[in-house]
Amino acid sequence: MNLPFKFARRYIFSQKSTNAINLISAISVLGISLGSMALIVIMSVFNGFEGLLGDLIGNFKPDIKVTVIQGKVFEPDSSKIVRLEDIEGVTYISQTLQEVVLLEYNGVQNIGFIKGVDDNFREVTAIDTCLSTGEYKTYDAESDVHFAVIGAALEYALGIPMGGMSPKPLTVYMPKRNKKSYSATSKPFKQRKIYPVGVYTIMQSDYDNYVVTNLPFVQELTTYSNGEISALEIRLAATANVVAVQKQIAEIMGEGFEVKNRYQQDEALYKITNMEKWFAFIVFAFTLVLVAFNMVGALWMLVLEKKEDIATLKAMGANSKLVRNIFLAEGFVLSLIGVSLGCVLAAILCLVQQEYGLVKLAGSDEFIVTYYPVDMYWLDFLQVIFTVLTIGGVAAWIPAYRASKIRAIIHKK
Repeated sequence: MNLPFKFARRYIFSQKSTNAINLISAISVLGISLGSMALIVIMSVFNGFEGLLGDLIGNFKPDIKVTVIQGKVFEPDSSKIVRLEDIEGVTYISQTLQEVVLLEYNGVQNIGFIKGVDDNFREVTAIDTCLSTGEYKTYDAESDVHFAVIGAALEYALGIPMGGMSPKPLTVYMPKRNKKSYSATSKPFKQRKIYPVGVYTIMQSDYDNYVVTNLPFVQELTTYSNGEISALEIRLAATANVVAVQKQIAEIMGEGFEVKNRYQQDEALYKITNMEKWFAFIVFAFTLVLVAFNMVGALWMLVLEKKEDIATLKAMGANSKLVRNIFLAEGFVLSLIGVSLGCVLAAILCLVQQEYGLVKLAGSDEFIVTYYPVDMYWLDFLQVIFTVLTIGGVAAWIPAYRASKIRAIIHKK
C-alpha cells in the first residue's frame, strides 16, 4: 500500500484525543454520502423523465424522417423508395402529408394539424399503443367513410364526446390553395366531413393536436393532384445502426432533402431536458462544496493534533511532499467512503422506486405514470464519483499544505 494512504488510514481509524475530530469527520462523510446520493437520484429521475418522454413521443414519431428542405411537399419517387426498402435495417416506409387546418365540432372551432397517412403508418409508429379511447381506423372502403384518430388536446378543446363512433362528424376547413382572389359570394375554404373514432394521448401539447386520417383524404383536401407528400417516415429494425442507415438514406434521396433521426426531430426538446438535468447537477454539486467545509475542519483539527507526529516524521527524513500527500490521501479516503456510501444508498433508493413507486407524482391521476420514473446510468455514477473526489481533493489541499509547513523536531544533546 502507498505510504501516504497507510498513514491516512491510520489517522482516520485511530483513536483521537478528542471526540470532536471523530464527530466532524463522521458528519463530513455523512454529508458527502447524502449529497452524492441526492446527485445520483436527481440525475436518475431526469433520465427517467427523458426516457418516458422519448417513449411517448417515439410512439408518434418515426425512427427516420425524410422531408424536403425547400417548400412543404414533394412528389415521391417510386424508384428511390424501392432503393430505401432494400437498405438493411429498414423495415417499413410510410408516406404522410401534414397541413394546418381549422376544425369545427358542434359550433366549436380550433386550429390543429391534419395528417394523412398510408397503411404502413401504424407499423412505422406505435400510435395503437397511445389510444385512450376508441380504435385506430382511417377509412372504410365498403361505406366510403373517412375516419380519424384525434389527439387528446383537440378532443378536449372541441368538446368531442367519445364513446364508440362520435354522433356528429368533425368539419375540416382548408383554405383553397389555388384561389387567387375572393368575392363576397365565394367561399375561401374547402370543407370536408370526417368521423372521429379514437383518441390518442402523448401528454405533449405539440403532439396531441393532430387529426390522423387517410392520405387520399388529405391530398384531396389540399388539392394536391400528383400524389404529393410532406414526409417519408421510416421504421428501422431494433438491431439497425441508425447512423449508418441515416447516411445511406441521405445518399439515396440526394440534395434538397433533410434526413433526421428521432433525436434530431425533437432536438430542442431534448436539449432543454438535458440542460435542466445539468443545471440541477450544478446546484447539488455546489451543496457538496459547502459540505466539504466540514472535512476541511476535521482535517485541520487533525493536523493540529498530529503536529508533534508530523514534526517527528520530518525529523526521521520525511519531506514536505510526503506530509502533504498524507493529508491529501486522508481527504481522498474520506471522500471515497462518502461517495461509495452515497452510490449504494442511491442505487437502493432508485431500485425501490422502480419496483414499488414509493414517491408519487403530485396530481398523478392526470398523468400516464403515477410515480416518479427513474433510470440509472453507470456514466452518471462515474461523473458523481469524479466530482466528489475532485471537491474532496481541493478541500483537503489547505490543511495538507499547512501540515507540510510544520518544522521537524530536532533534539539537541
